[in-house]
Parts: sequence; structure tokens; C-alpha cells
Amino acid sequence: MQTHRILALNSGSSSLKFALYEFSAAHELILVRGEAENIGGQGGRLWLRGTEGELVANDARPVPDSQAALLAILDLLKKGNYPAPAAIGHRIVNGGPRYRTPQKITPQLLSDLRTFVSLAPLHLPTEIEVIEEVASRAPDIPQVACFDTGFHRNLPELAQRFPLPRKFFEAGILRYGFHGLSYEYVLRELGRSAAHCRLIIAHLGNGASLAAVKDGLPVDTSMGLTPTGGIVMGTRSGDLDPGILIYLLREKGYDAAALERLVDAESGLLGVSELSSDMRILLGRRASDSRADEAIAMFCRSVRKEIGAFAALLGGLDMLVFTGGIGENAPAVRKEACHDLAHLGIQLDDARNEAMEGTISSGKGACVVRVVPTDEELMIARHAHAVVFGDGRS
Repeated sequence: MQTHRILALNSGSSSLKFALYEFSAAHELILVRGEAENIGGQGGRLWLRGTEGELVANDARPVPDSQAALLAILDLLKKGNYPAPAAIGHRIVNGGPRYRTPQKITPQLLSDLRTFVSLAPLHLPTEIEVIEEVASRAPDIPQVACFDTGFHRNLPELAQRFPLPRKFFEAGILRYGFHGLSYEYVLRELGRSAAHCRLIIAHLGNGASLAAVKDGLPVDTSMGLTPTGGIVMGTRSGDLDPGILIYLLREKGYDAAALERLVDAESGLLGVSELSSDMRILLGRRASDSRADEAIAMFCRSVRKEIGAFAALLGGLDMLVFTGGIGENAPAVRKEACHDLAHLGIQLDDARNEAMEGTISSGKGACVVRVVPTDEELMIARHAHAVVFGDGRS
């Protein structure tokens, strides 16, 4: 039986997640997964877990940049005698208006990605660096780009357009949406239960967004032109009155770089709490610090508002799914986000929610509420395997 090993690389603004899979006609097997954390910051760490989730390595070390992260990962894989991959898949945060489906990385594709950097300045530069570093060290291994925006390219045009002069839409200024690989994975996990369903998926992490899905197709999503828009996030502001930015430009001496730093790196949970962008830390401080309490309340309120708006677009709600680091692991956030939504059929069972069960609704409301752990790396690997070996998995 022929097998192929696929390495999935998921570059974030301050992390590099990876996973090595073995594919055959009979199975998808995880060989190892891990992450280089806090790239460019203090408290860098690199960890690996094996097939059964056992901890293989957990090294505290400085990780100055994405190149160093990649080299450290490749070194650990080599020392662990893991097989070399037959292909490498990359999460690409924005494929722009041109790229919709996963495809092999070529010089032309890389050139096009560089023109999209302004649409995702926190992510695309590091993703491009990782691709180039891989190519320099293993030029014969095919690399595949998997676009986080691809899932949303089927949004209705009305949802893609902003209320701006039409020329801007034609120039590619539109709602791209993000976290598409996560949404795609969740839909596959839900299977037939999502086929004829009015569904909202809440991907809640340091970056966070929601998507409205009807009968398996996207209807709307909270992020817009860039991953900065939408709900409150770890360090990102989410949606703002544009007049605030104009005011800061005119009256407070901000330039484009300062505004970008403000809305991408200094706002959200971090800006409101003045403590941390980490929801775990804020939950631990909530009872003793009003700033942490207010930051959490703003986050949950923004999620709740988006659920209500999307339920209106869908004409009702059959299922709500939480995923992502916060969505999967913070029952207090799930509970608060669902507060006062009984009119939409959302009623949680507190015991199930606290016990981290897969279904956390009480059964008394019309809407099923579930928690589905996402796996973007597996989705990347599936796409890369399908593109290179044509097995139809993606």
C-alpha cells in the first residue's frame, strides 16, 4: 500500500504550528505535531507531541524569527528520525481576489502573494519567508499553498461588497474573510448534520471570527478586507467607526504605521485590560481586576451581537459551534457569549459546558450548541496531498 508523508506548516504572527501526517488509501495518521511559540518575543518555546499525544520535546529557547523557528522544527524532526515529507502544505492567510483553491507554489504565485502583503501584514510576510526558506533547503519537495480566504470566495456578492463606490470592489477591496481552513474542517467533522442546516461557527482564539453557513455554504463572515475586522480579538480592535481613525490622523498625529500598530497589536483584550491578550490570564484576574472583567465582557458581547446578526441573516438558527483555542477551552466565555439568547433557541446545559462535552446545549431549545476542536493542520495536509497526488481528499 502506497503511503505519502505530508508536512503541514501553519505560520501565525508569533507562532509556527506544524504537523507531519502519513496518508494512505486506508488512513490519515498523525506522526508528530508541535509548535514554535512566542516567535520574536520573550519566553520562546518549541514542543512536539507524538502519535498518541505524548510529549516528545518541550524546549524553552529563544525563537528570534520565523526562519529560526523553521530551522529548529526541521532539526527536531531530523533528530527524531521522522520520515522526510513528500510534500509540504502551507496556510496562506490571504489569496487575494485571484486565488481560491489550493495549488502548487510557483514563482508567479509567490510574486502575487507579495502584492497582497498590505492586506495581511501580520501574517503574509512570515508565511512567504517560511516558503522561501523551505525552497532553499529542499527545492525538490513540492509546496502547496492553502488559502484561508478560499472558503469565503463563495460568499454572496452582497456580503462581499462594502458600501463604497463600485470602483473599489473592482479593485479587490472586498470582504475576503479568514479562518476558512478551520471552518472547512469543522464542516467536514459535522458531516451530514450540517448539510441542511442554518449554522453559525465561532472560531474564537487570539484571532477570532464567526461565519454564517446555510446548507453547507457560506452566507457571511465577521472579518472583512483584513484579519483586523470583525469582533474584539486578543490584540486587534475588530470593527471600528472609521471616524475614529480619521480623528487620530487629523488631531493626534497618527500616521498609517501608528494606526496599523494600534489596531493590530495594541487593542482588543490587551488594550482594554492593560494586562494581557491571553484570555486564560484575564479569566484568572477577572474577580480582582475590573479591567480584565471589562475586556472579557466586551469580547463576549461582540460574539453575542454577531450571533444575533447572523441568525437574522439565516432566518433562524439550527446549530451553533464553538471552536478555536478560546472556543474549545473556555466554558465561561461560551456561557457568557450565549447569555440571553434563548429567543434564538440557544440554551446551554451548565454541567455539560463545564465538563467540556461535545454537545453543551440543554435540549430545551431548538438550537444545538456544540464544541468541535478544529485542526487546520490536517486540513492543510489533506489539501496538499490532494494537489500533489490527486487523490480527491480535498
